[in-house]
Parts: sequence; C-alpha cells; structure tokens
Amino acid sequence: MIGTKSKNPVAVYHLPGLFEFYELYKLFLPLFFNHREYFYPWCRIGSIYGAPADCIWGGGRISESDAVPEDVLALTSKYGISARLTFSNSLLREEHLSDKRCNDLCRMFALSGKNKNGVIVHSELLTAYLQEKYPELYLVSSTTKTLTDFGDLKNGLDRPEFKYVVADFRLNKKFNELAELSQEEKNKTEFLCNECCDFGCSKRRECYEAVSHLALGEEEHHTCPSPWAAEGYTFSRAMENPGFISIEDIVHKYLPMGFSNFKIEGRSLGSAVILEFLLYYLTKPKYQLKVREEIYLTNTLDLF
Repeated sequence: MIGTKSKNPVAVYHLPGLFEFYELYKLFLPLFFNHREYFYPWCRIGSIYGAPADCIWGGGRISESDAVPEDVLALTSKYGISARLTFSNSLLREEHLSDKRCNDLCRMFALSGKNKNGVIVHSELLTAYLQEKYPELYLVSSTTKTLTDFGDLKNGLDRPEFKYVVADFRLNKKFNELAELSQEEKNKTEFLCNECCDFGCSKRRECYEAVSHLALGEEEHHTCPSPWAAEGYTFSRAMENPGFISIEDIVHKYLPMGFSNFKIEGRSLGSAVILEFLLYYLTKPKYQLKVREEIYLTNTLDLF
C-alpha cells in the first residue's frame, strides 16, 4: 500500500524491449509464470517497456522492432504485466503532439483490458498532453532527464503527475539521502540497475538529445566520449560501474530500506544479452542453465 513498508518486500523489475524483444518474452514469460521454482521468490515482473520503430515521440534508444502492438498487448495482458511506452523524446514541439501513430498507440494502451499501462516521458509538453488526453495511462519520469542532483530527484518524486521517477544511476548509492525519503517517495523511486555509461560522463544528456533528433528525422552527429565506446555494451563492465546494483544490493540494502522498483536497461542490445540480465536478476543460479537451454534450443529465436 502507498505510504507503508511491506513486511515481505518484493523487488519489482521493469524490463526492456516490449516491442524489441517480443519474441524472447514469448518464450521467457511462460517459464517465469509456470515454473516459479526456477526463479527468486522475492521478485516479480512489474512492467516491460519499449516502443515500436518510427515513433517520433520515442527517445532513449532508437527501436528497430516490427512487433505488432496488438500481439504485444495480448502477451502482457495474459500475464498481468503492465506495458509501458517509451516516449521520452526531449525535443518535442507543439506540432508533434498530433502524430497519428503515437496517438493511436496511446489510445490502444489506454483502453487495453484490465492492465494499467503507462508511458515513460521526458518532455513537459508531452506530459501535460498525455495527462489531458489519456488519463488512463500512468506516467513515469524518464532517466533521460539526467538529473544528477538529489534535490531534483526529490522534486520529481513530489510531483503528483508521476507514478514513478527513474533516478539517474549516479544517485543509486546516495544511501544517506535515500534513507531520508518518505515511504511514499520510496515507492515511487525506480533505480536503473545495469547502466554501462561512464559514471563521470558529462555528455549523457547530449547523447539522449541526439537520439531525440534522430527520432524526429533530424540529422544529428554525436560521438560518445567513452574510452569503451567502440566496444559497445558489456554486462561485465556494467558490473564494475560504481552505480551498478547487484542482486545482493537489492536483497540486503534496497529492499530493507523500503525500495522496490528496479529498471533493467537494454533496448538497443541483443536478445542474448537481455537473456543474461533475466538470468542474473530473476533466476536462481541452479536453474540458470536450464532456463538458458529452454531459450537457446528454441529455433524460432535469433539470439545474435
């Protein structure tokens, strides 16, 4: 309940690739729900987030998915999982609000059965528009805002229009400040667990803005300053990031403090990497090989 701390805390995961990894989730979700003995009892799947290709409201990462929205919603509805549209473009203008494709998706998600679905947003313009046009959808304040000052996080948590606020990963270990939050604020806080971006990067906002330009069909050139940029994402390097949240951190630190929402990034990665996230964060070690085999041995999934 809002404002209270659970006696049996549960980690609620918000997973990447609603559209992008639809084929993977078609295989993984039946395992998760039909073989709960394979998975940690202290966790559940709260939502899956993403966006189809060619959505001008999109942001964070460019999607190349061709999954059908009706199929995606049928899958999440079947398992009682919230579906979140990632519409975190930070550069939207008034003329973009009438976009038919994005409005059609919002309308579909708003009217989709018993599940309460949501939208991850950055733009204040879009936030106000969605509140007025689609009040059935809950709103999530995006980490693409790159608010590294704890006071800015606090201000976001105090805004009633947001059901959740995804903190910048550089605030993950600010335990003294986090401990001072009210339980209601803790219930709204969502932590980004597995960010690989350089902890000291000063160009993170520019990176997200470049993606927003591309989503709008505007040419934009951005070069990542990270010394590992050419190598791409690796989970092993993410684990070395000072902001990384391990399962031990979740169980022994965050849950006892009263936090419960944890976001896994990875929309622009491959299915094989996403599977490794699902194994690490949700799957008991003695069943990880079994789950991996169940997925790998399915010929319909392209893992690479």
